[in-house]
Amino acid sequence: MNNLYIDSKRENEPKVEFDAATGDCNITGVCYPEDGYYFFENLSSWIDEYVEQVKGSISFTINLKYFNTSSSKGIYLILINLKKYQHTGGNVKVIWYYDEEDEYMLEEIKGYAQEANILISTVPY
Repeated sequence: MNNLYIDSKRENEPKVEFDAATGDCNITGVCYPEDGYYFFENLSSWIDEYVEQVKGSISFTINLKYFNTSSSKGIYLILINLKKYQHTGGNVKVIWYYDEEDEYMLEEIKGYAQEANILISTVPY
C-alpha cells in the first residue's frame, strides 16, 4: 500500500503524512477548509483501506493549532473509526499536541476522548 501525503499548499488545510509501512500518521497545521468534513472523510476512507489491507498498528498524531466546526466533525469521524479498529483488536495510539495556554483546545480534546471512548494522550508545548 502506498503512503498518504497531503500538502495542498493551501494555508487553511493541514499537512497529512501517513506512512503505510510504520502506521505513523501525522496531521499538522491549521484546518479550516471550506468543507472540513469532506477533507477528513477522504482521510478516513484511506485509513479504512489501510486497516483492511495492512492490518497494522496505527500511531495517530494530531498537532493542529486551529480547526473549525466542520473539521471537528471530521476529526470525530476519524476517532470513531480508530476506536472501531481498536475494538476489533487493532493497536491504536492517539497523541494530540496542544498549546499549554489553550485551555479550550484541551477541553475539546477531552471531549473527543469521552465521546469517541478512545484514549488520547495529550502533550502540551
